Amino acid sequence: MDVKQFTAFDQKSRRLTCSEEWNLLNLTQIKKQLSKIQWPSSGDITIDGAAIMSMDSAGALLLTQFMHKASRSGVKIHLEHFTQETQHLLDIVQKRAISITSIPKRKIPNWLAQIGRFNWDQVIELKDYINFIGVLSFEFLRLLFKPRQWRWNALTNVIDTTGYKALPIIALLSFMIGVVIAYQMGNYLRSYGANIFIVNLLGLSILREFGPLITSIMVAGRTGSAFTAELGIMKINQELDALRTMGVTPAGLLLLPRIFGLFITLPLLTMWADIFGVLGGMLMAKSMLDISYYDFLHRFQHEIPLRSLIIGLGKAPVFALIIASVGCFQGMQVKGSAESVGKLTTRSVVLAIFFIIVADAIFSVIFSKVNL
Repeated sequence: MDVKQFTAFDQKSRRLTCSEEWNLLNLTQIKKQLSKIQWPSSGDITIDGAAIMSMDSAGALLLTQFMHKASRSGVKIHLEHFTQETQHLLDIVQKRAISITSIPKRKIPNWLAQIGRFNWDQVIELKDYINFIGVLSFEFLRLLFKPRQWRWNALTNVIDTTGYKALPIIALLSFMIGVVIAYQMGNYLRSYGANIFIVNLLGLSILREFGPLITSIMVAGRTGSAFTAELGIMKINQELDALRTMGVTPAGLLLLPRIFGLFITLPLLTMWADIFGVLGGMLMAKSMLDISYYDFLHRFQHEIPLRSLIIGLGKAPVFALIIASVGCFQGMQVKGSAESVGKLTTRSVVLAIFFIIVADAIFSVIFSKVNL
């Protein structure tokens, strides 16, 4: 198969003869042939277009780019025997083609500007979050004295999903946490002959800290992400707009039941986690430190104050509000596509866990100040 010859350059006469169809279909071959020519570094070059059968905007752009590059290197270009239509096309491309001029580079802001932009974005998101809390509060006050308008079916469904179905994983995780704490602390206590103090350490750590904290982190990953994904998919499918069209507020039907459902279930899950955490530690204390079940439980009820349990359970509703509000807020922020759902679902989990740990640290400081 013969290869078409689109260009021919005569070194003596400095004449480039163009032929055949200069169009988009042949653009790749024309570029290859032009790249193989040894061009002079100065002087004049004549481009003969008499043999050109046809030319479209792609071919005109390629020829214009070649002339622009040659003129920048000090070579002067002359056009001969181009038809009036072809010359007119070249003039239009030369005036309007964006790629002839150098494309401006994107200015990357320095590190200080990037920090400022990031902080400003966080301020805007905080403002939107406060506005979201305000809308929920207004909707709650509106429905407070109208129990018939409460979505009891949605509330019970949230309790079932976030509470009852989470019992196995919470029990298993808490049991293993109790085993790990008893094992790690038991090694040190045994070396000092203070085996029985494992009860004090295990009870205080699980009831005050590990029970509510580990449960909240698990619920944030399991339930908070589900809230964001569910609301995000509903928003993409325009189901929320359909609800508003029917006169139903998404806050009353979708958001408040999720928030109050988790507000109810998280303290119960924390109590559940406390039971299995202590059970795991008790079994480990029996097998590792030879502390009988009776001795463990007898010391537990006398040495562990009730306020430790109350403090741990008191944190749970606050953690529940953080998880549910962050998850629902991120779900309502979804825009465009499923990629946004995945991005904001991850963000909701990270933010919920971050704020849970911050809130737990604040509780620790406050309790230490009031000697609790």
